[in-house]
Amino acid sequence: MSGNKSNTTILGLFIFLGLFALGFLLANTALKIKEYERTVTAKGLSEHDYNANIVIWPIRFTEAANNLSVIYNALDSDVAKIKKFLLKKGIKENEISLSPPSINDKLARQYGNETNYSFRYTAMQTLNVYSANVGLVRSVMGSLSDLGKKGIVFRSGEYDTSPQYLFTKLNTVKPKMIEEATKKAREVAEKFAADSHSKLGKIKRAYQGQFTISPRDDNNPQIKKVRVVTTVEYYLSD
Repeated sequence: MSGNKSNTTILGLFIFLGLFALGFLLANTALKIKEYERTVTAKGLSEHDYNANIVIWPIRFTEAANNLSVIYNALDSDVAKIKKFLLKKGIKENEISLSPPSINDKLARQYGNETNYSFRYTAMQTLNVYSANVGLVRSVMGSLSDLGKKGIVFRSGEYDTSPQYLFTKLNTVKPKMIEEATKKAREVAEKFAADSHSKLGKIKRAYQGQFTISPRDDNNPQIKKVRVVTTVEYYLSD
């Protein structure tokens, strides 16, 4: 009995020592891993101005009359004049499209008792220019008043009558901008490592931010500011 008890005691002692040694090794390993996991996270910005390569220009005009056939004929005449003007200025036929007219009959209004009006019908129509020749279209915009002097009434100042400028070449500039942003992030991380008397190691993880495209300013909507921020996490070592 005493022999079995002695053996059990010795076995328990060995188990305790083994568990203690294992715990020490695991703790030591955890400390080394934690030390190895020292990292620094840095952000790099790439920002450039690019000219828009597509312009969408809605040209909206109106007519008024007391007879439907008269108002439709007036709209057709305006369309012909505007298209002739645009083609003469160099805008291509396939860059011009026409939206259906919107006719308002004041007599058919369900609500309101307005009877003192000069014309029963008012009409509005939009001719759209979609072109990659942004410079040409912008120059034509400035001369549209010549048609206004000939009796065409244009609508402007509304949210959906302002020209739209698009930059559709993002995939072309993406690689260069990501490379630039990543390079700037590394420069920031290297400065941090030097200040903390450490060495910059390999990349642990990297995040490419979302590209944003916005007008450079209110006065130059045709110039687009393209921006991306890249976040990179690096390992640090002594």
